[in-house]
Amino acid sequence: MNLKEPLWSKRTESNEPPSPSSSSPRDPESEAAAAAATSAVEELVNSLNKQRIYREVTLALRTGLRDVRAEFSFLRVRGLRFLLKSLRSIAQSDSSITLFSQTQSIPDLQVVPLLFEHSFKETEDEKVGSLDHIFSVEPMKVKSPSTDSEVALALRVLEGCCLLHPESTRLAHQHKAIPVLMNVLSTRGVLEQGACLDALISILLDSSANQMDFEACNGIEEVAELIRDKQVDENLRLKCGEFLLLLIGHVNGRERSPIATIHEEVRRLLGEKSASLIWAASQFGSTLDPEQRLTALHIQARRVLESLDLY
Repeated sequence: MNLKEPLWSKRTESNEPPSPSSSSPRDPESEAAAAAATSAVEELVNSLNKQRIYREVTLALRTGLRDVRAEFSFLRVRGLRFLLKSLRSIAQSDSSITLFSQTQSIPDLQVVPLLFEHSFKETEDEKVGSLDHIFSVEPMKVKSPSTDSEVALALRVLEGCCLLHPESTRLAHQHKAIPVLMNVLSTRGVLEQGACLDALISILLDSSANQMDFEACNGIEEVAELIRDKQVDENLRLKCGEFLLLLIGHVNGRERSPIATIHEEVRRLLGEKSASLIWAASQFGSTLDPEQRLTALHIQARRVLESLDLY
């Protein structure tokens, strides 16, 4: 979905107000009437533009969610890619973000629940209770298991929803998001694990309920185990370092955080020197612009990894 500027919002030479030099003198009453007319037109244009964006957002969600509900993984992948593209387009406009947040109060348009009901749902061997389906003319419904690319895309969509709409973290908690994501982190491949760490950060920040679940699942221990293992892909270990930096940086100064003991856990799991480096590095450039912050995060994560390999 690409949000385009409507034709009626573009100003042309024919509707531009005349320049002061070419206009004839007007009395105060006519100027007030002209200003009121201009204001009314602007309000109408803004209203039409808002309605247009809302229609585009809802259409994009309905189109993507239709495929996400599909029984076959390749259709779900198509729907997830469409949703991810739509979320990136929505993120470019504050008004689009506001309208997207409004749609997430409508059950039929909620994205997060469907991710857990379809893409994150573990396929279990179904027990055969009866043989009626063999003799029936009704075909059995077969749901294909989620592929690696489907899980990775679903994690990216989950991350985007939680960043654009903070209330989505509550929906994720209702579907036991932390245990599900910790299972992905411990059992899936590098592609899914990297996306999982990004999704974890998005649902942990400013969500006490998810933080409590993360603590109960020994989440820090799982991440520390990955970053310590030199056999693990280096990019994934760097991603673990970035995760710890972001999480500790967020917890600092929040005494009542459910994961306020994270410093002690990191010190116990990674050692005093590495823990001190992580704590100091987590304070990096809050005044930097987003691009500089991202660069600083990569550099600090690299230093954390080097300290672990050194000691």
